[in-house]
Amino acid sequence: MSTLREPHNRLWKGIPYAVLFVSTCAALLLWLPSCSPSLSIHRTAPLVENDSLPPEYSIVCIIHGDNDYLYHDTIGREYIADAEVLAEVKKVAQQNPRAEVFIFRQIPRRHFLFFFPLHDGEFSYYRNGLLVAHELYWRDQDHPRFGHEVELYSRFHADNQRERVSMFLYFGHEIPEMEVAGYDASYPDRMFSVHDLADGLKGFTRDSGRFNLFVLATCYGGTPYTVGALGPFARTMIASPGNLHLSYFDLRLLEHLDHRLQDKDVPAFAARFARQAFHRLISGIQTEVSIAVYDVDRVQEFLHSVHKDYDHTLTLWKGETGSSMAANEHCDCADLPAYVMPTMHNGVEIFYRPARFGRSTNKQNHSGWECWMDKGRRDEPLQAPESGIK
Repeated sequence: MSTLREPHNRLWKGIPYAVLFVSTCAALLLWLPSCSPSLSIHRTAPLVENDSLPPEYSIVCIIHGDNDYLYHDTIGREYIADAEVLAEVKKVAQQNPRAEVFIFRQIPRRHFLFFFPLHDGEFSYYRNGLLVAHELYWRDQDHPRFGHEVELYSRFHADNQRERVSMFLYFGHEIPEMEVAGYDASYPDRMFSVHDLADGLKGFTRDSGRFNLFVLATCYGGTPYTVGALGPFARTMIASPGNLHLSYFDLRLLEHLDHRLQDKDVPAFAARFARQAFHRLISGIQTEVSIAVYDVDRVQEFLHSVHKDYDHTLTLWKGETGSSMAANEHCDCADLPAYVMPTMHNGVEIFYRPARFGRSTNKQNHSGWECWMDKGRRDEPLQAPESGIK
């Protein structure tokens, strides 16, 4: 008899666990529909309509974190570059009591229980040094690429008549000048280019005109095409014409803007920002370092002069295969005779140091503009720019 009662007892004792399992599944089913693009995870404080400290500075920051940003320092410590940048931007937000700061972090696609997709965007909004909202959202997978970021920006953007200094910062890998796939590791078939970022900027500046300062923290951002495409949305640009180590710029100068930008002289501030970022980079790495400041209005004459040549080069390469593209490499535009003209240095301030090793150790100057050349020409003598080099 005992052998018959034991299975019966085990079955009876298992009923509570079955009920718990069913309840959990039901809760999950109720939870899943809440995964909407505007799901608010944390809101720390309501916005005050008549704020006694209206923002004097507005900063928008997009951090691309959906790729490989892992690196090790000289003693082997491991870091995630986009996480380091996120921590610095949050510190900037907390150290500016007269600013509003929008932080968008594009994170890798994840799943719950291997089946249910989770949000792939994280948004934080700071006002007057305090965190006001923290939300997760869905990144756009189609055009417009930054539609949800623009929607969140429009929802929280402070609406007042006070003239403010506006800044836009983008951190990520080199942005392709032509539509190519693979920029997002989670979406390898998704296309992305400079044109997509320009479309996003169009949405961010719809009601406020151009940003006073645009910081492009990527490799090879200082090309005629990139500056020409993004320039209409900014008055002053900071970018690296060459390879930018870990897409990294020192952000400490953005803290305490009420003291460091009292005179609202953004071009002078941009030069100080670039110089500080440059010196921090050269203190820690041995590769080439180049950071340029562009007065967008003053560089227009040069951009118009080289527009046809540069666009012709991109058009020729649009249909090339990966192996054909591998035959091309970045170079200083001053190394190509077609780009060397009197207007080349107008509106450009460049901070440059050659690599401590390799072929480029003999190159002591840079024009501030980056172009493309066939690798077969790289052994030809280099032409140094005439002036404008720091």
